[in-house]
Amino acid sequence: MLRIECPYCGPRDHDEFRYGGDASVVRPTHDDADFEAWYRYVFVRENPAGPHREYWQHVMGCRQWLVVGRDTRNHEIAAVRSAREPRA
Repeated sequence: MLRIECPYCGPRDHDEFRYGGDASVVRPTHDDADFEAWYRYVFVRENPAGPHREYWQHVMGCRQWLVVGRDTRNHEIAAVRSAREPRA
């Protein structure tokens, strides 16, 4: 069972969370009219084997969005922080 250490609620089973996508993708600016930039943002994703940053929401708890550093090969979680904190 995957356990996520919520900074607000403590360690919880992954069943309490919902995956929210790749946290390493940078969204184009709102007024960016470049079709290719928006296409890449919405549809083009990497499928890494190894360390990866992901968004997760604690839907059965504090409802906060988190950035989880997880290794996709063994599901080991290296770090968890609030998504409100600035990018490192």
